[in-house]
Order: sequence, then C-alpha cells, then structure tokens
Amino acid sequence: MNQVVEVLGTLLMGEVSGSGYPLILVHGHPFDRSMWNPQIEALQTHYKVITFDLRGYGASESSASYVPLHRFAEDIEAIRQALQLEQFALAGLSMGGQIALEYYRCYPQRVGALLLLDTFATLDSAAGQQQRRDNADRITRYGMAAYAAELLPGMVAAATIEHQPAVADFVLRMMQAAPPTGAAAALRGRADRLDYTALLPTIQVPVLVLVGSEDAFTPVADAAFMQERIPGAQLAVLQGVGHLPTLEAPVECTEIIAEFLSRHFPLQA
Repeated sequence: MNQVVEVLGTLLMGEVSGSGYPLILVHGHPFDRSMWNPQIEALQTHYKVITFDLRGYGASESSASYVPLHRFAEDIEAIRQALQLEQFALAGLSMGGQIALEYYRCYPQRVGALLLLDTFATLDSAAGQQQRRDNADRITRYGMAAYAAELLPGMVAAATIEHQPAVADFVLRMMQAAPPTGAAAALRGRADRLDYTALLPTIQVPVLVLVGSEDAFTPVADAAFMQERIPGAQLAVLQGVGHLPTLEAPVECTEIIAEFLSRHFPLQA
C-alpha cells in the first residue's frame, strides 16, 4: 500500500509491502525507491518492506537547497513513528548507506540490523567535497541529463551496459528523472557529512556489508574497511557487478539479503 508521511512540511512518498519483521530500504543518489523493486517483490513474502523517496527525490518534493544527512535520518525516524515500529532492519545503498549510519548514530536503539550496500564510512577528500558542491551547482543550472549520462559508466559495470542494456537504460532514466533541486541539496549536505570511522567499532547489531566487485565509486576496499571494523560484520562481494547490485544482479543480491535477515529475524509465513 502507498504510504505518505508529512515531515516538517515535506511529504515523503513511500510504500509498505508485506508483513513480518520490518525492513526499511534507503536509496542512493541520484535514484529513487524504484531501485529496490526486485527486493520488494521477493522480500515482502516474509518481511514488512518499507521504501520511500528521500526528500527532494522521486515523488517526495523539497525546495531546500541544502539537506544534511541528519535531516534524512530524522525523516526515517518520522516514518518509524508514523508506522509505529519499535525496531527494524535498515538497509541503504551508497548515500543511503551513509544515511543508515547517520540514523544508527542518532537512534541506535531503533535499529535491529544494518545492511550497508556499496557505500563507505570515511570522509571525501577536500577535492571530492568540492566536486560534490560543483556538481550541485552544475545540475541546478543545467539539469540532470548530461550529469546522469556521465555517471552511468561508474554506476553499473561495463558488462551490465553490454549484456543488460535494459537495466542500464532503467538506471539512466531513473537518474535523469531525479529533480535537480533535491539532488543538488543532497550533494551539498553530503559534502559536509561526518566521518563514520569511529562509529563502526561501536555498532552492536548484526551488519551485512555488500559490494559489487566492479564498483568504481565504492570499491571492495571500502567495504572491507567497514567489515574489518564492525564487530561480527559479514562481507559479501558480488562478482562482475558495479555500484547497483540491486538491479544488476537482483537475484543474487536478494538471496544474500534474505539469508542474512533469516539468520537474525523469524520469517513471516
């Protein structure tokens, strides 16, 4: 069923599917909740799967020019309260993974497990931070089309572009459809995010770290960095996959997620 949550004047558009232990899925930049479609379909049989468009993305409108990660974390908390969830598993990809870490930093008692997909915990370099700000200014002025086209070869593996052109086209269209104002606001906020390195050893819930072997933005070394520092964390590497395993290898990605969840939470019949 569709779900709408109003947070500080912003309508967060989302969807709740299935029943069982709740799982909130957080998309990355510059995507929307449709990047989780294969997982929603497969996991809703046993879990209450909750997806939403981050403020400024997809169908969730926002006029803000700057959105820090803690605001996104507050939005997740508002969704939790609106759905009356005591605790839930939280999954995020790329920027969504950093939002998940920020949420855990702020509300650790609400998180039953963390799933960190194709993300990293450390800060950008000074040059990387400035590039995010420059890209924010660029898409504000010129829109998403050229920016998205340039991102595509880094977002999905070369093999995906060659052998799964429909997937590559879906990713490109999803990125091009992102509202420039919202995408720019998130880029500016992300440039100022915290370094989560010190948080990693304090995480006391089950953690899955998943990454594509061909991820150009968050390589395997970034995933291993987190897995080595989070007590008991599981690392899964999907071979031949880029930055979007949820769409590039949906069956394998979902199987890994489902196996992880089933070890820690009872299945809903």
